[in-house]
Amino acid sequence: MSESFTPPDIQKNIGVLSTSKSGWNLELNFVSWGGRPAKYDIRSWDSEHVKMGKGVTFTKDELCALKNLLNGMEELN
Repeated sequence: MSESFTPPDIQKNIGVLSTSKSGWNLELNFVSWGGRPAKYDIRSWDSEHVKMGKGVTFTKDELCALKNLLNGMEELN
């Protein structure tokens, strides 16, 4: 039995982290997957937001924890 794919609902585009030579953007978005509550999402997207690469999602608490870790990295200060 195959399940049909429901495209993600990008509720808010927060920003582009980088753009590859092929034109894909690594983006931070607020995304709902399959009608579930939205999470913060970092992944690569084509320019039309039709194709996507693998990514990682974060709850608000997880994103805040990541922010704190990054703020504490001496390499970034």
